[in-house]
Amino acid sequence: MRSGPPAEAVVVGTRRSALAQRQTARVVELLEAAWPGLSCEVRPIVTQGDRTQASEQPLPEIGGKGLFTAELEQGLRDGGLDLAVHSLKDLPTEDPLDVTIGAVCPRDDARDCLVSRDGSTLAGLADGAVVGTSSLRRSAQLHAFRPGLDVRSIRGNVDTRIRKVHEGAFEGTVLAAAGILRLGLEDEVSEWLPVEAMLPAPGQGALGVQCRTGDARVLELLAAIDDPAARATTTSERAFLRALGGGCAAPVAAHAGQVGTEAVHLVGLVLSPDGREIVRVEGEGAAEDVGERLAREALAAGADRILAAVRG
Repeated sequence: MRSGPPAEAVVVGTRRSALAQRQTARVVELLEAAWPGLSCEVRPIVTQGDRTQASEQPLPEIGGKGLFTAELEQGLRDGGLDLAVHSLKDLPTEDPLDVTIGAVCPRDDARDCLVSRDGSTLAGLADGAVVGTSSLRRSAQLHAFRPGLDVRSIRGNVDTRIRKVHEGAFEGTVLAAAGILRLGLEDEVSEWLPVEAMLPAPGQGALGVQCRTGDARVLELLAAIDDPAARATTTSERAFLRALGGGCAAPVAAHAGQVGTEAVHLVGLVLSPDGREIVRVEGEGAAEDVGERLAREALAAGADRILAAVRG
């Protein structure tokens, strides 16, 4: 048994979706294994993003990823929550001064996957097939690599999107593989998309656990479940996105792998929403440094113009 903070309760905030609950259960499992005797109270929170799911409005048009995190961050500030669990790809890259990412948990599959109504692969979908995604990154890559598809916005949690495909509203939808795996829905997958075909979002597949900046007890608790490899690769990816200044409303993709113990290999993409313009950069280095360096290279290669057009 490790020494450290007293074994007392912590309150863990999460969204109400089945996926969020599953992800939070995993974090609680890791914490309780690291700190025997620790009691974790899970407190579900409804976010603005959850309240807009039924509207079908494209996420970037109504505020982006922050819609799913603001209420949880406020719960940390108010003291009602000690921790908040997120899919790291959903967290804005700029941390508020009073909230920090105390742990990045071991990373699951970072790929995307296709769920199609008739089991078709991405290459096998007919021209004109309607494919749903709420991500500009996915939409742009679909336009680039399958220009004949009819890509439309789709909202809702994982099971809702899959249901919409089965009911015929869409021929297919592209989803994060990690979410499918966490929910045990592997049988729904028509194709696991390699990163070479669909580069993931920065941080995809990793869980980020927020806490109050300066909360020494909670930071020590979280240090025990922080995964160095996941921290390094996602730091690189998020540094790339942050340095681009694109935010969640830009078609930006990034994926890093560890090289030895000190460096990562990072691939980044910036695409126009129609997929006709693609800036690709690649390199190795210290996590944050290579992310920022490749962002500068991408901007110099035309990403600045793409991002300016997206911002309008």
